[in-house]
Amino acid sequence: MDFAGAYSWPNLSFILQGFGMTLLVAVLSILFSFILGTILGIIRYARIPVLSRLLAILIDLLRNLPLLLIIYFAYIVLPNLGIKMTPFWAAITALTLFEGAMISEIVRGGLASIDRGQIEASRSSGLSYIQTMHHIILPQALRRMVPPLVSQFISLLKDTSLAIIISLPEIMHNVQILQGHSPNYVIPALLFASLLYFTVNYTLSIISRRQEAKEI
Repeated sequence: MDFAGAYSWPNLSFILQGFGMTLLVAVLSILFSFILGTILGIIRYARIPVLSRLLAILIDLLRNLPLLLIIYFAYIVLPNLGIKMTPFWAAITALTLFEGAMISEIVRGGLASIDRGQIEASRSSGLSYIQTMHHIILPQALRRMVPPLVSQFISLLKDTSLAIIISLPEIMHNVQILQGHSPNYVIPALLFASLLYFTVNYTLSIISRRQEAKEI
């Protein structure tokens, strides 16, 4: 093991560049998947005829497919259908679809945990269904959803490493390149990558636990 060589500034900078890509992909995927998951979760909760059932089938399909397969599909299959994407956007598309399906179930469960009597009371007071959801139901449900959502976001951050298969220059891709320069760099580089992952994920888990404690 060559810690001195692996931790030279050019190598550390290269790993940090990969981690920057990891964080960028994770943040965008979290944003897009949260928006998608919230919309899908609300529609499923509303039990709209036909549409809710079709979405349920689609969500179950996505949730039960390996994320690796969805990444391959976005990067290899979609271009054959005329939708060409760079590894960056292919990774974000795959993560958004997969995590959006997961988040939709969290959202639906959070909404279902709120007493439906509140909906009836709000509607009887003159609020529309959309106003009731926006002002009464969603704010309460979101507070309860924070812990599982944070856990899902932590999983998403770790799942970005799967994009190595389409040569996205994220942290594990760059660690692999360092391995090609010298096998002695592998363990030090992996330890540094582990530290970066741990720091971000542990911080998120602390936020989740504190939020959960407030709800108790």
